[in-house]
Amino acid sequence: MQTYLEPTQESGRAFFMRGITGRVVMLNLLRYRVIADYSAAPQLAPAKPVTGEAAYRLYMEHTMPYLEQSGGRVLFFGRGGGFLVGPESECWDAAMLVEQASTAAFLAFASNAEYLTGIGHRTAALEDSRLLPLREGAW
Repeated sequence: MQTYLEPTQESGRAFFMRGITGRVVMLNLLRYRVIADYSAAPQLAPAKPVTGEAAYRLYMEHTMPYLEQSGGRVLFFGRGGGFLVGPESECWDAAMLVEQASTAAFLAFASNAEYLTGIGHRTAALEDSRLLPLREGAW
C-alpha cells in the first residue's frame, strides 16, 4: 500500500505553478499509527511509547506558534471515520482545515527552520496522510 507523508518535488512544483492568489486552505486527512514511530527523530521521542494520535498532539503543540506567526490558523479539526461516499476500505482518523493568507505565507511557514525542528513528531505520528490545497471559487 502506497503511503504519503511528504510532498514530492513534482507535487510541490505543481502547487506553486497553480498560481493560487489570495488565501489558500489546506485540507489535511490524517491516519495515525497505532504506536508512534520515532526512529527518524529519536531526539524527539517521549520517554515512553505513545500513540500516533498523542504524537500528533505534540506536533500541533509545537506547530501552532509558528502557524500563527505566519498568519495562519486552524479553521476546523475533527475526528474522522469511514466515508459516506467513497471507498469502504478507506478510513481517516482526522481531518483538518488550515488557512494561510497566501501560498507565499504557506511556503514561508513550511520552510521555517524552527518549525521544522518538530516535524519529526508528525512523521512519527502518521501512517498516511493527504494534503489538498484549496482555493476559493464560485459555484
